[in-house]
Amino acid sequence: MKETKEQINTIRFLSADAVQKASSGHPGTTFGIAPMTYVLWKNFLKHSPTHPDWVDRDRFVLSSGHSSAMLYSLLHLTGYDLSLEDIKNFRQLDSKTPGHPESGHVPGVETTTGPLGQGFSNAVGMAMAEAHLSAVFNKPDTPKIVDHYTYVVTSDGDLMEGVSAEAASLAGHLGLGKLICLYDDNDITIEGNTDLAFSEDLPKRFEAYGWHVQKVSDGNNVEAINSAIQSAKNEDQRPSIIAIKTIIGYGTPTKQGKSIAHAGPLGIDEISSAKKTLGWPYSESFYIPENALNSFREAILTGKNLEKNWEQNFYQYKEKFPQEATEFNRIMNNDYPSNWEECLPEAFKPNPEGTPTRMATGEIINGIADVLPELIGGSADLAPATMTLINESGDYSAVNYSGRNLRYGVREHAMTSITNGIALHGGLLPYAATFLVFSDYMRPGIRLAAMMGLKEIFVFSHDSVGLGEDGPTHQPIEQILGLRSVPNLSVIRPSDSNEVIEAWRMAISNNSGPTCILVTRQNVPVLDRSKFTSAKNLAYGAYILSDCEKNIPDVLLIATGSEVPIALKAQEELVKQEIHARVIAMPSWDLFENQTKEYQDKVLPPNIKARVSIEAGSTLAWERWVGDDGEMIGIDSFGASAPWQDLFQKFNITSENIVQVAQKVIQKISK
Repeated sequence: MKETKEQINTIRFLSADAVQKASSGHPGTTFGIAPMTYVLWKNFLKHSPTHPDWVDRDRFVLSSGHSSAMLYSLLHLTGYDLSLEDIKNFRQLDSKTPGHPESGHVPGVETTTGPLGQGFSNAVGMAMAEAHLSAVFNKPDTPKIVDHYTYVVTSDGDLMEGVSAEAASLAGHLGLGKLICLYDDNDITIEGNTDLAFSEDLPKRFEAYGWHVQKVSDGNNVEAINSAIQSAKNEDQRPSIIAIKTIIGYGTPTKQGKSIAHAGPLGIDEISSAKKTLGWPYSESFYIPENALNSFREAILTGKNLEKNWEQNFYQYKEKFPQEATEFNRIMNNDYPSNWEECLPEAFKPNPEGTPTRMATGEIINGIADVLPELIGGSADLAPATMTLINESGDYSAVNYSGRNLRYGVREHAMTSITNGIALHGGLLPYAATFLVFSDYMRPGIRLAAMMGLKEIFVFSHDSVGLGEDGPTHQPIEQILGLRSVPNLSVIRPSDSNEVIEAWRMAISNNSGPTCILVTRQNVPVLDRSKFTSAKNLAYGAYILSDCEKNIPDVLLIATGSEVPIALKAQEELVKQEIHARVIAMPSWDLFENQTKEYQDKVLPPNIKARVSIEAGSTLAWERWVGDDGEMIGIDSFGASAPWQDLFQKFNITSENIVQVAQKVIQKISK
């Protein structure tokens, strides 16, 4: 027991010293949760510090990411590639120990956490991915090659956030028995005691969700915590939550149990007093007792043995199921079959009457589903509208984890964060779909997906007022701009069904971050590519779709999405007035920005100042492309309820208006 106490206090004071040196951080939580994380990491967590990406490791998510110093301490102590010097550089510029855990920044951090509720929801996605891969690859009477748990440490704040409620509800519905949550029940948030705003019986809420619920009344009782985790592992039909009553800042004389313990350094005197209270005899900062370190470092050999056992099991599996073993390795290495692009639909035939571009998404998904079995996804109760069902696959459910159609229900917040968790788990290519206007509900998760560089696809249909009669509540105006403003997020708004094919090609090939594909509800003509340039030019982000006979055009018409065919019609009308216009399709700002200046200047010659942008959404930021002398056609108000044709007339998204604006800008520049 003495050794256990010493190891728990090692976590506490190493973390406190890191916060103290940085003069910034959140030390109090660590003092309360150190016992539970110690028990988990010492007795249960299946991991390999020298091989952090081992595919069958347990996933550990610190949803309460403000207590990052605790996670860094555990990583260092158990032998990950994180030095004591890194701990000392906590929260400093370019250090490996940022203020909140960042995925990909240091080995052993599974996801970027900090915005509360996101990590909890990521963990649900990780557990869903494990269950799916297990159902697909594990075979009877053969050692399991996918067999791990997802553990998440969560806080009062996490469980107040609505996103965690959505995710918990779905997790219970799906019976994710390998998801175990350790709830730091300390009754404290930044403003004070949780009873200021939080009085529900949380365990009963989780019981209603269908979770296995336990309570541990003393957060320092390691035997009770150990027993509860084991009971949670024994429950394989329901996800588990263990409400562990802790005391924030435990052992600190003036801050224990108070909100003041949440953030900021404890202070030298407070740390010194806490050492006396907790029986820590060492005055030196960042001190790690040799016995404690040796005990923690046993994780290295244990991890290597776990890996070795798994490799032996995989060898036996491969002997019986060589094809499945090869496929498992392929998808876990994110190595797509060489012929996957051949399974994209053939080019859609020209169709002046048009078809909704969302229809193309359905054909694309079902065209590539067989060759990319790792493709999995769903929508927030809108699959029939977003066209995102995999026809030959069943639904993912508690009785069929092998299904690839994820039924999220009306849960956009959680859908995004769960999709992030699926992507973080590895081995799967997830997508999520809803109407573009509801991307507002998804923004926190989208932002984190971009921050982590996750490979996933967001399909947003009903991409403008062109959706029609549902009215302004459902008609996106500022959402395209909002998505474009997110760093490392690729946003593509195709102009016809053939550009949708190319958008999916780009999304699946994008290894640096997530991609948003924006598609229409209303019919959009399928362009005759024998008259216009190839849709494959979408890869450039913007391209000359239809040029004029004149070497130097009089005006550049720059359009996206369903407005491109309208710009083409305006081009025809301008010719009758002996005005030569170049039509530029600009499906993706970010892809265009990645091109060379030479290419950009070819498409948008700097010497041509007469420019008009056409997009049925906010005009804000289009100045980037039209310049000070150009004009912008768009919508800077909310929409209205009417047939889409009437709405385009009302908001002047017409060829007639484009002609008038083009004439105006040419006259302005010629003066």
